[in-house]
Amino acid sequence: MGGGQGLLCKGSWPSPHKYPYKEQPIKRHYPDQPLVGVGAVVFKNGEVLLVRRGQEPARDSWSLPGGLVELGETLAAAIVRELAEETGLTVTLLGVAAVAERIFPDPDGRIAYHYVLVDYLCDYLEGELTPGSDITAARFVSLSDLPDFDLPSFTADVIRRAWQQKQKGGYLPLIKG
Repeated sequence: MGGGQGLLCKGSWPSPHKYPYKEQPIKRHYPDQPLVGVGAVVFKNGEVLLVRRGQEPARDSWSLPGGLVELGETLAAAIVRELAEETGLTVTLLGVAAVAERIFPDPDGRIAYHYVLVDYLCDYLEGELTPGSDITAARFVSLSDLPDFDLPSFTADVIRRAWQQKQKGGYLPLIKG
């Protein structure tokens, strides 16, 4: 149940495939099936990293950094890539904090977006926080300030759960396949 050393994630993560396979663009809006994504719950000195989304769904809202897994990419490689692209940070992946799903129906009841998300508990390692692709702002905030960021309740729950897991060492460890 976690509590191990974690995995240093600097640069890239080994993948059995060369990626990205950019054969066809991913259909995010009105997808044909759920899309797999990763999120990072990154802690630094008792604060958590939040980013302001720069695209739909939930544009301009505060969230966790992350994004879609590309074909042939491991989950760990995806989170390392997304953090580098969005924030410029290097982290240590500790383990899985939560698995969640986000389904966004349109007003007619059709599924406009559908994501299955694997959120990773991470410790900040190094790097200067610089908002990059897909986000308009990024900052570390104290857990007591989370209500000021109008997070969806499930996001705040994932952050609180990850903090408790970090304190107790009770996260699911990473298994390299």
